Amino acid sequence: MTTNQPIPASTPVDTSPRVEDPSTPRIRLSLMVTLLGLLIFTIGAKPVWFNWDRSPVVGFVQIAVFLIGLAIICLGGYIGLMTLWWGYERTITSDIGARLIGTGYVFAVFAGLADIFGMGSQPFPQIPYFGPWQASGVLIGQGIVALGFLLLIPFHPHKSSGK
Repeated sequence: MTTNQPIPASTPVDTSPRVEDPSTPRIRLSLMVTLLGLLIFTIGAKPVWFNWDRSPVVGFVQIAVFLIGLAIICLGGYIGLMTLWWGYERTITSDIGARLIGTGYVFAVFAGLADIFGMGSQPFPQIPYFGPWQASGVLIGQGIVALGFLLLIPFHPHKSSGK
């Protein structure tokens, strides 16, 4: 039974911080964003897995879709790894890693859309072609992104509770 009596001023109030981890929703968000990016990337890279393949060649739309998926993967991974730095000072290595993620993505976009930019193996009047040189460039860009993610991983000791 509760009464509508006021609480005496001498009653102690718990002012300790909550034990909940503020990073948990961000980790969940980053995982959802990364998985969404993986789905979009897969749709662009292998549309035949979904019975959506309409062309024998890899065209502009397919390249654009998997590059958008790669961008979403990079965003989700960046959010998740930055959340792991919550409460710690970032190192120069992590700063380099964050910049390598962006650099690798730009490298992958430029390599993937090289024919569109006029730097690929097919000159402009011909249909853009995603050939072995463009594929190698995209893979190198993805490798740079992966290196950036590895450098962004925090290697700090965990805070022990009570000891």
